[in-house]
Amino acid sequence: MTSQSEKWLSLLGLAARARELVTGEELVLKDVRKKSVCLVLLAGDASESTAKKVKDKCLYYNIPLQQVADRASLGAAVGKAERVVIGIKSRGFAGKITELLDQ
Repeated sequence: MTSQSEKWLSLLGLAARARELVTGEELVLKDVRKKSVCLVLLAGDASESTAKKVKDKCLYYNIPLQQVADRASLGAAVGKAERVVIGIKSRGFAGKITELLDQ
């Protein structure tokens, strides 16, 4: 793991401890519809149907989407079992994670 990926993953863990995350496909999509998330993270190993559903919703509601790592990494970062979709509610966390992912 590179230092960049470690940075965004530890920041994701911090966001989880601050209760600024929503995890799970249905909960994230519900919050995308309400526009209460600032960024959606989608695991690179998500199924085609899940990926399509999440990408389409984010595109329609104009919510930024980043495809990242895999479900095990996302789950480990937030201290839970494997996670495929994570929504970030805080604009600050979303901005910093996007910045780290884009480097």
